[in-house]
Amino acid sequence: MIESLQRIASGGGKWVLYAMMGLSVLSIAIMFERWMYFLRRRDDVDGLGDLLIARLRVGDRAGAEALLRKSPSIEAQVIARTLVWTDGGAGAVSEALEAEMTRKRKELERGMTYLGTLGNNAPFIGLLGTVLGVIEAFHQLGNAGQNQGAMGNVMGGIAEALIATGVGLFVALPAVVAYNIAQKKIGDIEANVGIIGKQIIALIKSEQHQSGLTNGHGSGQHEHARERHAAAE
Repeated sequence: MIESLQRIASGGGKWVLYAMMGLSVLSIAIMFERWMYFLRRRDDVDGLGDLLIARLRVGDRAGAEALLRKSPSIEAQVIARTLVWTDGGAGAVSEALEAEMTRKRKELERGMTYLGTLGNNAPFIGLLGTVLGVIEAFHQLGNAGQNQGAMGNVMGGIAEALIATGVGLFVALPAVVAYNIAQKKIGDIEANVGIIGKQIIALIKSEQHQSGLTNGHGSGQHEHARERHAAAE
């Protein structure tokens, strides 16, 4: 087994460099796709939330839905699918909001697993290439003997092997940065949806409370009328 591993290692780590280049191209493609995805869905979410609550407060449900359809933001898409549950009360809206955000999170996190994995493991892949390159260099060193020209080739091979570690770091750093930026953006979207959703729930509870007070006041008036009628008899 050891001899088999030695034969594999003696092939050097050049293949690792080619693999790292392929992984790097794929990571750049994912970064660009995610950047365009979030860029196309950018909007003034704070202003959107204020306008939405203002229209719902005056009972303009159609206007609120039209406002959400015009917005390209992800928050608007989630809230729009939640508004259909407002007739079910605050509890229904809360559960619908959580369900829609969970569904949308799969779309938001597309490609994040790859970037996170590459960012964490690319340095180790590069280190593997360096180790294989050094093994090959020492193998050449053992065959070189006192040949000074061959010694120069060995030192050049070691230098080339160290490049693999540098390439691994070069691939990992952008992937880590892109992953962190995307996760921050996803967190902001979830926070915005939570803020608008809580405002909608608070508005529903307020309307229910006002409706209860009105019904209670009307019932009290009817009770007083019955008491006056009974006293008159």
